[in-house]
Amino acid sequence: QVELVESGGGLVQAGGSLRLSCAASGRSSRITHMGWFRQAPGKEREFVAAIRRNGGGTSYADSVKVRFTIARDGAENAMLLQMNSLEPEDTAVYYCAAGDRTVYYLSRSSGYPYWGQGTQVTVSS
Repeated sequence: QVELVESGGGLVQAGGSLRLSCAASGRSSRITHMGWFRQAPGKEREFVAAIRRNGGGTSYADSVKVRFTIARDGAENAMLLQMNSLEPEDTAVYYCAAGDRTVYYLSRSSGYPYWGQGTQVTVSS
């Protein structure tokens, strides 16, 4: 089992920045990829960004591609999401997720059996 804990959410004005972190524990050595998803009120959960453990390959949703950066946070079982130029449309609960089997499409939530509890990001206009 893998446990994930997110941190770094909060309230920020439009145009501002936030950094989210995710720390994995438990059988974290089995992780092959980690990602971020988000869910806004009344909307379905959507993919934001992901990174592979081997090679560090990344994938981004088109809506965040030039504004957000995903990276490993030093230790292999931790990652961060640097969010710049935030917009009110980025307001959502952000979830850290991890998978333990290699997948082709990092954007599919079905490839992530492990999920954190989520952290709220609110961007005011």
